Amino acid sequence: MSSFSIEGWCKASGAEKSTPLEHIDFYLSGIDHQHLEQAEEYLQKNHQREIMVDVDMATLELSLPAEYGAVSDCQMRVYLRGDDQRGQFHLVAHLQSDGSMVYSNAILIDQLM
Repeated sequence: MSSFSIEGWCKASGAEKSTPLEHIDFYLSGIDHQHLEQAEEYLQKNHQREIMVDVDMATLELSLPAEYGAVSDCQMRVYLRGDDQRGQFHLVAHLQSDGSMVYSNAILIDQLM
């Protein structure tokens, strides 16, 4: 459905600031896209700020720079942007090695193909 190569960030446990990652590559299936749209609609109807959406790790095809290794979990954080209430999401995961949080820059849901 949609492949992404986007800038990301890594925040070590207890760190005050995140460090930039060159690129996070991942693929969203049609079902993942549908779940993101449903989450956006839910937030708009229920006037909530954000929701976490599980993704299928088997189809995500997540790739981080080699020095970061594998992740132990992965979700998409969906939230509404400003007055126009457009849905955005970003990937959120934790490294298996030390539990550091890894996340991507935001993507508009309505820009998905």
